[in-house]
Amino acid sequence: MKFKAEQIAGILEGEIVGDPNIEVSRLSKIEEGVEGSLTFLSNPKYNNYIYTTKASITIVNESFVPEFPITTTLIKVADAYKSFSKLLEFYNQVKLNKNGIETPSFISDSAKYGENLYLGSFSYIGDNVIIGDNVKIYPGSFIGDNVTIGNNVVIFAGAKIYSETVIGNNCTIHSGTIIGADGFGYAPNEDGTYNKIPQIGNVIIEDHVDIGANSTIDRATLGSTIIRAGVKLDNQIQIAHNVEIGRNTVIAAQSGIAGSTKIGENCMIGGQVGIVGHLTVGNNVRIQAQSGVGRNIKDNEILQGSPTFGYSDYSKSYVHFKNLPKLVKEIEELKKQILNQKNGNNG
Repeated sequence: MKFKAEQIAGILEGEIVGDPNIEVSRLSKIEEGVEGSLTFLSNPKYNNYIYTTKASITIVNESFVPEFPITTTLIKVADAYKSFSKLLEFYNQVKLNKNGIETPSFISDSAKYGENLYLGSFSYIGDNVIIGDNVKIYPGSFIGDNVTIGNNVVIFAGAKIYSETVIGNNCTIHSGTIIGADGFGYAPNEDGTYNKIPQIGNVIIEDHVDIGANSTIDRATLGSTIIRAGVKLDNQIQIAHNVEIGRNTVIAAQSGIAGSTKIGENCMIGGQVGIVGHLTVGNNVRIQAQSGVGRNIKDNEILQGSPTFGYSDYSKSYVHFKNLPKLVKEIEELKKQILNQKNGNNG
């Protein structure tokens, strides 16, 4: 799809300097710009690329004044970075603007869906499913029985939504994600074998939640595993049964949260963090990457390490840790001096 400079300027409320009729059909970095591409310049560190870029259109700040001749058409805006982000969002909406029901696909006779549904081929919609308006379900997806999906939800290819799951409005679920699989619950027997504990709860995902690719959220044993409004989960995250994650918390890739742990609101959890089960993590907590959490955490704590402790204490301790070889050598020297003094006194 092609857009003219005047169309883009209209979307961004910007001023054109150059050819208003020049067209673009792709986006690029300024240093990798080619004819027919659109780019942006917001960081002065990249100013030199404006004179060499082959991009047809470049979005710049209103304050930018070229010092040398340029060939790219400029669109001047108040904030080039924000405007380019807005354009990315618009471009993404256009790119993903699919609709209709492709074949082959299956929709149960008891399922209900709203306006503007897109259902990709080889997808399955089970019994008593309720789907809101403007939902997009990409090919190869599975929606189990009794699932409820709100408005403006996007479910990318190959996602699996097990039965009884509830998904709110304006959520995005990326490819390979599995929501509602059984929690990891087993009862040990005297002979060393295990009996599976039935997992009869569900998963509830509130509004404006984003879930990255290949993440897994287990159904509760009883009750619900709950992901509160505004939560953002990266790729390859494991959320166990009966976990609750508070509003607007963000979690980076490869982190795992064990069963029945409660995470507060507005937390930031780094990549490869492990949190054991049945804990409470307060609000506004920051946990650095590769940390292991094995205790309850109060509001506003900043943690690092495995097991975790205060971030400032960790930083101070790490300085000494790096100096351990030097410290050991100094201790050995002191021991020798003490022994020599003792031997001298005995002599």
